[in-house]
Amino acid sequence: MLLRRLVVAVPRSRRFFSSDSSHDLSSSIAELNKEMESIFGEPPPDGFAGSMDTSSSAQESEYKTRGISSCGSNDFMPPQTPNMLQNLGENISGLTHVGSSGEAQMVDVSPKESSKRTATASCKVILGKKVFDLVLANQMAKGDVLSVAKIAGISGAKHTSSLIPLCHNITLTHVRVDLRLNPEDFSVEIEGEASCTGKTGVEMEAMTAVTVAGLTVYDMCKAASKDIQITEVRLERKTGGKSGSWSRGE
Repeated sequence: MLLRRLVVAVPRSRRFFSSDSSHDLSSSIAELNKEMESIFGEPPPDGFAGSMDTSSSAQESEYKTRGISSCGSNDFMPPQTPNMLQNLGENISGLTHVGSSGEAQMVDVSPKESSKRTATASCKVILGKKVFDLVLANQMAKGDVLSVAKIAGISGAKHTSSLIPLCHNITLTHVRVDLRLNPEDFSVEIEGEASCTGKTGVEMEAMTAVTVAGLTVYDMCKAASKDIQITEVRLERKTGGKSGSWSRGE
């Protein structure tokens, strides 16, 4: 029996095996099955290549069905079996925005209980002395930087679900955005807070608020300097929900 060359593509490696004996081919397939087991947690059902006593004509028929020529060096990905997908789902089960087969999904929060939830986030915009002095004196050409950025941050919080694909569209009960000039490092310190009573948290709303406010500060001041930096965007604390309260540094 003439054994054809078969090229198999597996994650992060390629195995090329061509042999003059069924023993060499069997060893190569066993090695491949072992590698698949290390990746997916178990070997493919009935072995990757199936039964070794299958005739070459049956194998060639299977390749044709998949649109693969048994001659030459065509590459193909091994079919994903239900067991492989199941193991993949188990490995990423801690990621609530990932489905059982690895696709992105919106989390179903309907089983959760409603509770009051709050989140506070912050960021810093480094202006530099020249721009800082202009903002302090309210001399920027576009107008009052801090007032415009405050309104932009509040609006950003309300549009979070439109900006972040898998965020829920929740009803906010309160949004606060405060901006403070810090002369020590010539920056604008921004703090945002969002609140709601519902089944999912408002961390993203609070972080979106300060990020949009920071971007607005940049937009209002960019004519005076392109060296402005938006830094340290982060969640400071949150309350409510199953995980309870959390605060940075505690």
